[in-house]
Amino acid sequence: MSTQKEPSEQAPDDDESPIATARRQLERAAEHLDLSEGLLEQLRHPSKTVEVSVPIRRTDGSVEVFNGYRVQHFEVRGPYKGGMRYHPSVSAEECTALAMLMTWKCAVMDLPFGGAKGGIVVDPSTLDAQETEQLTRRFAEELREVVGPTKDIPAPDMGTDEQTVAWFMDAYSMQEGETVPGIVTGKPTAVGGTHGREEAPGRSVAIVAREALDYYDGTVEGATVAVQGFGAVGANAARLLDSWGASVVAVSDVDGGIYDESGLDIESISADGDEHGQLGDVDAPRQISNAELLELDVDVLIPAAVGNVLTKENAADVQASIVVEGANGPTTTAADAVFKERDIPVIPDILANAGGVTVSYFEWLQHINRRSWSREEVNEELEAEMLDAWEALRTEVEDRDVTWRTAAYIVALSRIGEAMNARGLWP
Repeated sequence: MSTQKEPSEQAPDDDESPIATARRQLERAAEHLDLSEGLLEQLRHPSKTVEVSVPIRRTDGSVEVFNGYRVQHFEVRGPYKGGMRYHPSVSAEECTALAMLMTWKCAVMDLPFGGAKGGIVVDPSTLDAQETEQLTRRFAEELREVVGPTKDIPAPDMGTDEQTVAWFMDAYSMQEGETVPGIVTGKPTAVGGTHGREEAPGRSVAIVAREALDYYDGTVEGATVAVQGFGAVGANAARLLDSWGASVVAVSDVDGGIYDESGLDIESISADGDEHGQLGDVDAPRQISNAELLELDVDVLIPAAVGNVLTKENAADVQASIVVEGANGPTTTAADAVFKERDIPVIPDILANAGGVTVSYFEWLQHINRRSWSREEVNEELEAEMLDAWEALRTEVEDRDVTWRTAAYIVALSRIGEAMNARGLWP
């Protein structure tokens, strides 16, 4: 592997805020491009931040009010696109950082969207189904003026699922006086959702892992893989890699993991969307912790659970040859600096797990064209989009001698800059 060079800077601490991390990546990529300071200043801030109160009547008859947010970052390439999460950590700052990342992700994949993110400050486990439905319908009403199929298209995220966005779609449609399936993506197929959406992020992770192995003179056949987080992303990535001949030697959920150096029987292991599988009941030679999984000697490490698991504290102990990010933000900026020094390539989340937003785009297209795609068509189109994005990043890595993460931001900013120059600044 060639040594990756970039402008030198002091590595930040692991506790750097998400917004600081997003802006740091923006500035780093901008050093390689001839972008105006005016454009960069626009990209440092969201276009709009909406804060709403969401009152519901609880099952016991009491009324409770929750805070909700929707942050829209930059729409120069098209309508806003991003998840809707229900979690106690939701805040305007978190949503801003995640909306910025969605802007970069859509541009990396060359999708005609800008970035958005939103949600409600709530622990969804404290709500029953009726309360969750009330909360979602009222949230849709509060946001109705700023969302729409040509304005801002929400999707499932942490603490939400296809049922949540179906309720959101129905509430919006009732107020519009017509069914508007294009208001959200990630819906059940019965109401306009697309085949292949749920497994798409894991599929894209597997595709990128395969391409990375090939780029670094390896093959997916016989490659050893460890996956932290055997949920929707991790399990689908592991199963696809296994079907291609890789040896998935370790997987984990929130309670810990299992390890078999000769390879696990991946197809026999059940997964759960929230990473709470039954791995403790699986017959495996060795039980390991999540921390131990990250330090296994494997060809590919896929952190697919939560953010900030690869830090400056453990980056020096990671033995994987390649890291492919399945989760959003699993690698801190400080850990990135360590991996760069150790010449361990990290394939960033804004490429690797972009299958989700890409297939959401396919769902949106199906509504516009009034034509459904088969699962095979979805998978074929996703493969093509991922390979095009991979080639765009590979070119920047080779031409500029930068990391894959910086290459991703360079590609994204180049496309955003071109769109901004073409449209100009109004008025």
